[in-house]
Amino acid sequence: MTALATDTRTTPPAPAARTPLGARITEKLGGTLVRVFLVLVGLFWLVPTIGLLISSLRSPDDMSASGWWTVFTKPSQLTFDSYRKLLENGDITHSLLNSLLITVPATVLVVVIGSLAGYAFAWMEFPGRDWWFIGVVSLLVVPVQVALIPIAELFGKIGLFGTILGVVLFHTGFGLPFAVFLLRNFFAEIPRELLEAARLDGAGELRLFARVVMPLGGPAIASLGIFQFLWVWNDMLVALVFTKSGTQPITVALQTQVRQFGNNIDVLAPGAFISMVIPLAVFFAFQRQFVSGVMAGAVK
Repeated sequence: MTALATDTRTTPPAPAARTPLGARITEKLGGTLVRVFLVLVGLFWLVPTIGLLISSLRSPDDMSASGWWTVFTKPSQLTFDSYRKLLENGDITHSLLNSLLITVPATVLVVVIGSLAGYAFAWMEFPGRDWWFIGVVSLLVVPVQVALIPIAELFGKIGLFGTILGVVLFHTGFGLPFAVFLLRNFFAEIPRELLEAARLDGAGELRLFARVVMPLGGPAIASLGIFQFLWVWNDMLVALVFTKSGTQPITVALQTQVRQFGNNIDVLAPGAFISMVIPLAVFFAFQRQFVSGVMAGAVK
């Protein structure tokens, strides 16, 4: 009897999934060219900043005669005379002080009040809590321009128009809705068991807020502080409306110098660079906390 032959043929393997062209190119290049490209983009993005720095270190005659890039072939153009004249300009130095007097209190008030309100909306029970929170969040859609004239009239009646306090209160009021919204959502992610354990140990609400909630909310609070500081420091619209000659911040003072550009070209460049460096220094000083705060809202 003839034995049945066994079919030794095998099923051909299924074709491999086609790798996208971009992934194949990236894999072949090993990421080296991608990194080089990103570095070049970053350097290109920094060109205006580098140009402003070099311009601030050149004399007015050199700035009128040639572009800032000529300093690479003639480094003798670099001088600190413009910064010396800047420090001798009372309007600019006083405006820098005014910027600090406006920005620091407006940032601290928003962080403190926003933290307290965020904790209250997240973990304290009181009548109409959710409706109050919706009302606060709805203020986010109110543009600053709508409130300029009514609040200017109000400040004029109570004697705050043209004062630093008036500008601080305006920035605080418009910064609180976002602060409350951000911190309430962050504080709500704190485990309830942790708060209950602290209450069982006899901690009151203020002690619970100071000893438990604030340390855990440090990254979010730092992020809020950076956002508020940058917004207030770089603001010019509110300062133009609510300040006078003696209370103008650096943004308005530089804009005033632009009107006299022919006589103050040696002051504008160093003043603009200092105005830009201060918020950059604040950002880089709290960069780690800022990144942690941003990632905390996205990673569970």
